[in-house]
Amino acid sequence: MNTLNDPEPFVGSFVSVHSFKDAIQSYRRSQLISSSYRVVSSSYAGPPFRTDDEMRQTEENDDDLLTSQPYGPPDTSDNDLDWDGGSRVISGVPIPRSSNVNVKRVEDHRTSFRGPVKVDERTSLLSRVTEEAPAPLVSGRQSACVLTKSVSVATGQSTFCQTLFNATALMVGIGMLSEPLAFSYAGWIGGTLIIASYGFVTCYTAKFLASIVISDSSVRSYADIGQRAFGARSVPFVNFLFCFETLSVGVVLVTLYADSLSAIVPAFSSNAYKILGLFILTPAAFLPLSFLSYTSLVGIVSTVFLVAVIFIDGFSKFDAPGSLWSPAETSLRISNLQELGLAFGLFMAGFGAHAALPSLARDMAEPHRFSEAMNYSFCFATTVYAVIGSAGYLMFGTDVSDEVSQNLLQVPGYSPTLNRLALWMLVLTPLTKFPLTTRPLNLALECLLGLDNYTSDDSEVDQKPSAILAFKFNRSLKRILIACERITLVCLAVSVSILVPNFGSIMAVLGSFTVFLLCVIGPITAKMTLQRKVTVVDATILMVSTVMAMWGTVAAFRSTTS
Repeated sequence: MNTLNDPEPFVGSFVSVHSFKDAIQSYRRSQLISSSYRVVSSSYAGPPFRTDDEMRQTEENDDDLLTSQPYGPPDTSDNDLDWDGGSRVISGVPIPRSSNVNVKRVEDHRTSFRGPVKVDERTSLLSRVTEEAPAPLVSGRQSACVLTKSVSVATGQSTFCQTLFNATALMVGIGMLSEPLAFSYAGWIGGTLIIASYGFVTCYTAKFLASIVISDSSVRSYADIGQRAFGARSVPFVNFLFCFETLSVGVVLVTLYADSLSAIVPAFSSNAYKILGLFILTPAAFLPLSFLSYTSLVGIVSTVFLVAVIFIDGFSKFDAPGSLWSPAETSLRISNLQELGLAFGLFMAGFGAHAALPSLARDMAEPHRFSEAMNYSFCFATTVYAVIGSAGYLMFGTDVSDEVSQNLLQVPGYSPTLNRLALWMLVLTPLTKFPLTTRPLNLALECLLGLDNYTSDDSEVDQKPSAILAFKFNRSLKRILIACERITLVCLAVSVSILVPNFGSIMAVLGSFTVFLLCVIGPITAKMTLQRKVTVVDATILMVSTVMAMWGTVAAFRSTTS
């Protein structure tokens, strides 16, 4: 394992630097992170975030040498990944320290009183620490002129390459299916400028969010950053955005599954397949994360395979439509303002990974290199989106579907076997990703309904017969209510998908509303608040992104009713 003083070079493969198993485990941790953020309480009663002035005052009044250990990344054992299996106490405290965490002693000017807390796999990434333990005191006095504290800084487990892969895997996915449609709405000039600017701005805000998490051990997640910047009043709004985003992505996955299956087997309508999906997605909502974190690898394989199929089809056909040798009719300019607003959301939808990126930074073995990883990751994601969008637009022009995969079976001259295989993978991908994607919303609803605070170990209950009977009844009742809640959420996602069947409209709403707020407007506003200054760059980004978000949101919601 490389240390902070011996940085791992970028050039190389996962296999040559670390074992393939380590890479898989790192990916599974990223899936745990992305599927575990949960609502936090606005009435949080734990220790508040300290301002910079309070920290300086503490340092001036403290003459003792203290040693503290911030919390580390999540454990990667199979038990921790299995959120529905085994005996455990459901808790709302942060993820546990791993026994394999790297520790480096550094000199710091901050006093910390936090100690490790034991929790389980149901732990929420958005929850705050409520348990404190004083750090051991070291005898001796410090100079009146210089006060130095020795701090043990915990680092994560993921290497530079693993973090780069995980961040890229969180971004590059189903969002690329609507990139050709976005180019057809914005034209070549507008589309190129929009996607390039989005890549730069979202990378800029991602690095800021990570810098807060890395520099302050009391901040562990996206929600903590919002709470520190805007106070407890921001919690309900952040919770709403997380829940709305999760539900929207769930609806998108249901639509993608049904549309792809309907294209392969057109005997039934897309809505019929959505209803059929209820009988597949409902049991999947109860599968353990230890299983789903492996099945989610199907999404990566599907993405790579679809990219390959698009270019194989494009170069194997020499006449329009569907050929890269003989491009379809395209336009340099914007078609109309309504479609430009939709393009704002469609392009932005692919960059919505910021909710999990701060926790990925916490899980990195070399956190000082996270900004470098983000540069590579966002550059790669932007390039992939631009290339797929350009290829799809060249092949199908203004006739491109809101899911470019739908065009593959409509054009004669392509390999039907290859294209059917690509679409079958798009059928399987939503089925494997839906339980992971909607898990945060499940946990949020269970938290709000008070279903997350029961113990499954009857050894902790008073052994009186009446107490044991009451405990078993309450446990069974809560399990039934959790099952009802998860089934209801699946039904809700399917119902919304039937009511709003247009894939592009849902993606536009997702991008214009939640992704703009969570990935651009929110981080920039938090940066201004925490740093107490407004730069020209930040002000420009905030103003332009606000206009684009409002414009895109109105256009997206109008498209859902048309």
